[in-house]
Amino acid sequence: MQKYIQFADALSAWFGKAFAWLIILMTVGMSYEVMVRYLFNRPTPWALDISFMMYGTLFMMGGAYTLSRGGHVRGDFLYRLWSDRTQARVDLVLYLIFFFPGILALIFAGWKYAARSWSYGEVSVNSPAGIPIYQFKTVIVAAGILLFFQGIAQVMRCIICIRTGAWPPLDHDVEETETILMQQEANEHPHGPA
Repeated sequence: MQKYIQFADALSAWFGKAFAWLIILMTVGMSYEVMVRYLFNRPTPWALDISFMMYGTLFMMGGAYTLSRGGHVRGDFLYRLWSDRTQARVDLVLYLIFFFPGILALIFAGWKYAARSWSYGEVSVNSPAGIPIYQFKTVIVAAGILLFFQGIAQVMRCIICIRTGAWPPLDHDVEETETILMQQEANEHPHGPA
């Protein structure tokens, strides 16, 4: 199980980090749009649609990565008070009842939408530029498949926790700035503030 968890986490991390570069492209694209719109009075017909597609792609393709790092929002006002085994049991049931049926619906519905979109070369009706969007609909399927693979890893984490009484450690490759600053402060002043 550990090998599969490592494989799924690495796969999710690779896609999450690769698609994170869309933030740079979105920033450049929107900066260009603002510049040509307000400095030269020549707005582009494509910038808004492209930014929507890039943001949607970033959001969808980052889902499995976020799941692998325990980064999704959860209402844990009761959950955090439970033992690790109880948390794992509840998570396991919720993955089986809600997560996997939802993800399978996403994959199959996404496949239907993407196939239909590819069949007639769908373009955005919101843009005078006629931006193609069939490739964007394919992202729905890809994101669903990644989430499915990562969901299997999460179920395996639950099983390990139920058996051992402790959650297997998650990979952490990104930290909040506040956490880093607090750690630096603690290292510089181990006995409290001067």
